[in-house]
Formats: sequence, structure tokens, C-alpha cells
Amino acid sequence: MEALQVITSNGTKRFGYLQEHAETIQELQEPASKKGKHFIEANTQEATLQHLKADCVVPVFSKDNEVTISHQNFIETVWEAANTFFSGEQVDSPDIRVSHIVKGRIPEALHKPVNQLLESDKTIYYERMAFCFEVPTIYETIEGNTLTLSIGGVRAYNHENLYSKKGTERFKVFIGFKNQVCCNLCVSTDGYQSELKVMNIRDLYAAVLEMFNHYNPAKHIHLMQTFKDSYLTEHQFCQLLGKMRLYQCLPQGYQKRLPRMLMTDTQINNVAKSYINDENFGGFGNELSMWKLYNLLTGANKSSYIDSFLDRSLNATEIANGINLALHGNEEYSWFID
Repeated sequence: MEALQVITSNGTKRFGYLQEHAETIQELQEPASKKGKHFIEANTQEATLQHLKADCVVPVFSKDNEVTISHQNFIETVWEAANTFFSGEQVDSPDIRVSHIVKGRIPEALHKPVNQLLESDKTIYYERMAFCFEVPTIYETIEGNTLTLSIGGVRAYNHENLYSKKGTERFKVFIGFKNQVCCNLCVSTDGYQSELKVMNIRDLYAAVLEMFNHYNPAKHIHLMQTFKDSYLTEHQFCQLLGKMRLYQCLPQGYQKRLPRMLMTDTQINNVAKSYINDENFGGFGNELSMWKLYNLLTGANKSSYIDSFLDRSLNATEIANGINLALHGNEEYSWFID
């Protein structure tokens, strides 16, 4: 396969050639207020970097009172790594989403009644945080949909044992593409670290750069381009939905013999509704391209909670690729459409 050509701010570039690290890193600017669709929805709310810095406390490990790596430090570290690795490209400000607020009080307000608490008496932090930013000067088009290179991560304090001493801390980071039509994220195996364990910011920065180095965007784009040339009949699509619903109820031993499928019943229902109603990716009464199916899956995933969002994003890619291969005789995913 030839190196993929995409249009960048500096002209035509071939993916696969590493860029030199920049010697300086531009300062991260606060994003303007964003409207419209987000890369994740569920029970999240929008946050700004300034809000995380000014209004939120940072949790500590209780046994040694060592501070955790904060959400804002995580975001800034990944953003700076992107500016280093993609020197010369435009790197946008992050879209930040948070959930599961944890409320507290300063020590001086411990005994105050709730109705007497001042704003200055209260403390908050968010148990879960996800962010995503784009490199809009690196993009490709599939079926009229512009896909821009996108980078981000997830931090979930509920995956840490904050009642212990400080040890390695866990993060999820990814590099992939975002479909600008719907803000769906396209995540591949080599562009995702599901459990990145580090002790400090320096280790996090190095690990993110290593992930960028191993990611093959040309291969990722080529995979998604193959989706537009394969089609499910309406019968096969209905068969797929039924088998995905059935999957959740299979005996454990039987389920283990099949490829993993992480979508919930609610999300599968959303795929069915979108097949009928979605103006961009619906196909009611007609054949459905695998590209449209892929976007129905990634669209339904936007209702996932933050801590399961990226795992299901990757699984959507696995399912779409597996079904695509099954249409051409591969047996691994054939159970879903037979």
C-alpha cells in the first residue's frame, strides 16, 4: 500500500514520516465557547481549562497525602506532546467534558449547616474527565465526510485507589480521526492506550510521544476507506442487530468463543433508530454501506459514560471491520450476520 497523501497547511504530505520534535511549545490558549455537537454526550457537561485550574481541587492519595496528576496537567501534557510531534501543524484547543462531580468543604466550614455555606466554603472536583482536540491541517475525506486527525484522553479517578499510597496512575489516551459531519471518533488499535500507567508528568509526556510514533494514520484511513465499498442488505443488518441483542444473554462460555461486543442494549436500539432516521447515515429500505454502519455504531457510542467511552470506540472499529471481513468470507464475525 502506498503512503497516503493528505493536504496539510504546508502542502501535500505523506503519512508515515515522523516529524522532528519542536524545540519550543506554544502556550495552550483557552478555547472559545463551543456550540453544537460534541465527541461525547451521555451525562457529561462542558468544562474549560480555566475552570479546572481555578475552581477545582486536586485529589490526593490519602495514606501519604501525595497529590495526583490533575486533569488540567493531563490535558496540557498531551496537548504539548502533540505540538512537539506535529510541529508546523495547527493544533486546536481541547473540547473538555466532565462528569460525576465530587463535592466537599474547606476545613473551616466542616460544621456549618448546608444553608449557611458560602461559595468560598465549597470544594469540587470531577471524578471523570474526557478531552479531545483536533489537528485540522491533517485530514482526509471519505464518502464526502471530512475526517480530521484528533487526539485526546480520559481520566477516571474511580479507577484509582485514592485510599492507598501514591503509585502509578492510569490514563486512557488516543490518536485517531474525528468525522466532522457528526463529531464521531474513529479509534484504531495502534492509536489507543487503554491503560497507560505512569508516575509523573514526564513519563506521561514520553509515553504519549511513543504512542504517536507507533500510530499509522495511513493504515487507519485505508481501513475506513474499505468500508465504503461493502454493503449489508437490510436482512443482514436486521440479523446483525438481533445477534448483538442476543450476545448479551449468551452463556458465558459461548460468549467467550465469539469476538467481544461492548455495546449496550440501549446503544443497539439507537443504532436501529438512526438507521431509519439519521439523515447522514440512515439506510431504511436499502442496502447499508459498512461506512454508514460504522458511523451508526460510533454515533451510538457517544451515549457511553466517560470511563467506558474509548474502549467502546475501539470496539466499534473492531465490529465494523469484523463484519466487513465476514461479508467477504472471513468466519470470525460470521455469527453476527449468519
